[in-house]
Amino acid sequence: MAAAGRAYRVRMSETASTQGGVPFHPKTAIITGSDSGIGKATAVALATAGLDVGITWRSDEEGAQETARQVRELGGKAVVAHLDLTDVPGCGDVIDQLAEELGGVDVFVNNAGTGASVGLVDMSYEQWREVVTTDLDAAFVCMQRAARRMVAAGRGGRIIAVTSVHEHMPRVGSSAYDAAKHGLGGLVKTAAIELGHLGITVNSVAPGEIATPMTGQEDENPRDAERPGVPLGRPGDAREVASVIAFLASEHSSYVAGASLLVDGGMVQMGPQAGSHIESNEWRSPDKQ
Repeated sequence: MAAAGRAYRVRMSETASTQGGVPFHPKTAIITGSDSGIGKATAVALATAGLDVGITWRSDEEGAQETARQVRELGGKAVVAHLDLTDVPGCGDVIDQLAEELGGVDVFVNNAGTGASVGLVDMSYEQWREVVTTDLDAAFVCMQRAARRMVAAGRGGRIIAVTSVHEHMPRVGSSAYDAAKHGLGGLVKTAAIELGHLGITVNSVAPGEIATPMTGQEDENPRDAERPGVPLGRPGDAREVASVIAFLASEHSSYVAGASLLVDGGMVQMGPQAGSHIESNEWRSPDKQ
């Protein structure tokens, strides 16, 4: 491992002065958790843009194969692999496997994650570790593997982490999730300043409430749901998040680095407004989240 680390640093020093201005034309992408929701929508968006796609799943192989079918229908190559983010650092081997099968990785989207709605004093250490391991530890390993391949290829790249509005503001009952997403946001910013001179941009997308399986709304039209506390008045659609990810994955985002783009319908702007208009103490209970 020490020798590999030295080789990586040498490669960085060799390319530091030349890669920052390399034109970026992505051909391959890996998206974790692309069996449903935001990950699936992102796979389809990037396939529409002409990329071959690596797709991962943890519990829904059928969903992953459906994503692959849609990618192939759009003319792209699709490679599917099982990815268990609680297997750290083994999950990094899956990223390497997908990159080998695709012939490289120009875009890496760290989308897979989990959460738990449990109050701080009631949360077990095992629950804490599952969320933080999945959302932060595994994200580090997978992003690092993708970054090493991008550095070695020497043609730039895009790394995008799907965080959450809770990268920016907390929520009752989400101590582990909030901590992990805050940490992931910090990891993105540090990676951005370390890799930018190599033509590799690193950014995050921070969704609000999106109609996906994680929020129990996949079969609902978000435009039919009323959310008075969100300025746009409704939840978001996974495709609305995917379109922002697709922008960050493209050559058009070449001067965006270390950013966290909110895709939340204006939710985070409602802090003081929500504070003056909440009319009961129900918000204090994780059970009401």
